Amino acid sequence: MSRIGRLPIDIPAGVSVTISGQNVAVKGPKGELALVIANPIQATVEENQVLVTRPDDERASRSLHGLTRTLIANQIIGVTQGYSKGLEIVGTGYRVAQKGNSLEFALGFSHPVTVDAPEGITFTVEGNTKLTVAGIDKQAVGEVAANIRKIKKPEPYKGKGIRYAGEVVRRKAGKAGK
Repeated sequence: MSRIGRLPIDIPAGVSVTISGQNVAVKGPKGELALVIANPIQATVEENQVLVTRPDDERASRSLHGLTRTLIANQIIGVTQGYSKGLEIVGTGYRVAQKGNSLEFALGFSHPVTVDAPEGITFTVEGNTKLTVAGIDKQAVGEVAANIRKIKKPEPYKGKGIRYAGEVVRRKAGKAGK
């Protein structure tokens, strides 16, 4: 039995979980999220808890059991607390500015790079080198942060680029002098 999959998910006050067939809808103070569960897995609501069960011990069922439980738990955390990912910009002249609900990056290219906020994602800029991506959907927050980082990845010689907050960039020595 999956150790993660068999754990019940507590439903906090102010959150409602509705399950109809394979569709799970989670509604909370920060918003509403929906999920379609893979076919052999079943979810039920009992006494302020969500229980995820699997019908058999097939390989596919075992792999989906813990995943489904974690996805539902992430949705409940998302509608109550939300998720955020911090990014830092390192490099001389590299900066970010917020223009409405989009970001404008100056990263040493010949042109500024503009990133628009997708639905449900908010950007916060502190200073001109730190920014935060926030939202209720964990997957969307991580994907937007990864796409922003992809614009200019941190390079190993000087460490310049966009990195996650707290990310350690492994540095290389470079060319040896004469």
